Amino acid sequence: MYDLAVIGAGPGGYEAAAYAAKLGKKVVLFEKGEVGGTCLNVGCIPTKTLLRSARAYSDCREAERYGVTVSAPVFNMPAVQERRKQVVATLCKGVSAMLKGAGVEVIKAEARLAGRGKVVAGEREIEAANILLATGSVPAVPPIPGLRESKTVLDSTGILEVQQIPESLVVIGAGVIGLEFACFFAELGTAVTMVEMLDRIAPVLDEEIGKRLHADLKKKKVVIQLSCRVTQVEGNTVHYTDAEGKAQSVSGTQVLNATGRQPVLKGFGLEEVGVEVERRGVRVDECGRTNVPGIWACGDCTGRLLLAHSATREGIVAVNTMFGIPDRMRFSAIPSVIYTHPEVAQVGATEEELKRQGIAYRKAVMPMAIAGRFIVEEAGKSGTVKVLVSERHGQVLGVHMIGGCCGEFIATAAAMVELELCVDDVRQIVFPHPTLSEALKETVLHA
Repeated sequence: MYDLAVIGAGPGGYEAAAYAAKLGKKVVLFEKGEVGGTCLNVGCIPTKTLLRSARAYSDCREAERYGVTVSAPVFNMPAVQERRKQVVATLCKGVSAMLKGAGVEVIKAEARLAGRGKVVAGEREIEAANILLATGSVPAVPPIPGLRESKTVLDSTGILEVQQIPESLVVIGAGVIGLEFACFFAELGTAVTMVEMLDRIAPVLDEEIGKRLHADLKKKKVVIQLSCRVTQVEGNTVHYTDAEGKAQSVSGTQVLNATGRQPVLKGFGLEEVGVEVERRGVRVDECGRTNVPGIWACGDCTGRLLLAHSATREGIVAVNTMFGIPDRMRFSAIPSVIYTHPEVAQVGATEEELKRQGIAYRKAVMPMAIAGRFIVEEAGKSGTVKVLVSERHGQVLGVHMIGGCCGEFIATAAAMVELELCVDDVRQIVFPHPTLSEALKETVLHA
């Protein structure tokens, strides 16, 4: 009898399993593929590895700005792909070692629910007081005629394997996934066209920051068609209707389906056990409980917030709750980053959300160049920090940034939002000099 059985070894599952084991619980973890889940194997890590190589290539081409002469750089895609595989392999080994060190039993097999407190994997059936579902997500495939059939269309997993730089790329969708790949290939010289159904890119972003990212992508010669609905994919040609309802089409050497991800909900016994599923995913409360006692869920399969670090926190909250440690999930201060060049990072409320909620606020928008380190590191480039604080008390409600490596210090802003710090509280925090993070503090003080 196990205290906890976890189905899925992504960031939500493996972190929860290790944490529970460290609490002294008997834990078993099921994974049919490689440990690490989507993020480590076909998501966050490999994508950022490719983007790092593109940034190195871009740095070489812009080296003259820093007084360095570099002969014509060459982007060696096969070598870049080999590095990607090595990075992923190294981190997978690290996760496996961590689980072993924590005392988690790992079973490499596909698992399914066999009733309350029971999990079946192959010919083995185990019993557990608690079962945590962490089955993750897969690339979404909308019902667009020809999308599945076209051999030219790749999803976010398939495009990681390309060995040659395509001359042109058509990206369906201008969300986070589409934007990162558009940036990657544009920096390599690929002619990129994005076709987006909404009237703006990355609708999760604060609108003002989203417009700045749009402008930066245009500088990279990325063509972005907004308010366009894809009607058919025919070979390497994407047909769509534009904002005026006129039929248009665009062709590319490659087509990327970047229409998002959807939770994995089929094939592991949810229906048989009676676990409630909503349109977005497994229905859970703020502690990760499903409607079935003893069955919990975290991460992408819940459809709440498809971010690796959110999945990790959700798993920890579920473990704490199931073993009597008071905890709950809060989504108001979870940071997010888009790893384009420049990076975009945000946490807390957007200006549009505050307006909809009728919350009185003040805002400050400052150039990142108010931090000397930005001028040193980002010659000829621009960056922006936007801070939103409450009108009454000056509490930090939201922080939105574009430029440099802002993702590296968005956690500082997340702490401000989570701890409900006010401007005067931030004034007392000493930021290291010279760092880009000083631009964050200066903008808060300007608010």
